[in-house]
Amino acid sequence: MENSKRYEAGMDVMKKLFSDEVRGGMEGMKEISPDFWEMIVSFGFGDTYSREVLSLSQKEIITLTALITQGAFDQLKVHLQAALKIGLTRDEITEIIIHCSAYTGFPKAVQAMGIAGEVFDGS
Repeated sequence: MENSKRYEAGMDVMKKLFSDEVRGGMEGMKEISPDFWEMIVSFGFGDTYSREVLSLSQKEIITLTALITQGAFDQLKVHLQAALKIGLTRDEITEIIIHCSAYTGFPKAVQAMGIAGEVFDGS
């Protein structure tokens, strides 16, 4: 896929996942590095999230799990919001975190559950 189509596909997916406010905050990356922003949109969302075999819900389950496992809690918040936006329920998200506790340990799961609670309170 040519670069402009990859970018457009990435922006389309980001509109499905993230609120205008979240996307606006993410776009601040353009000020720091336009090239890195292009990579995030074109590769991160255009090449990966726009693939058709897995649903957006399945991709967000994988993303939540990966972020919890890595302890990437700043990004976890926006992906929890995205998961709710595309239809995952609070119960499903809670179960994902509980399941991750067996593999990532309680400290990461506790941190993730606290962030989920904040997101749930704000939704």
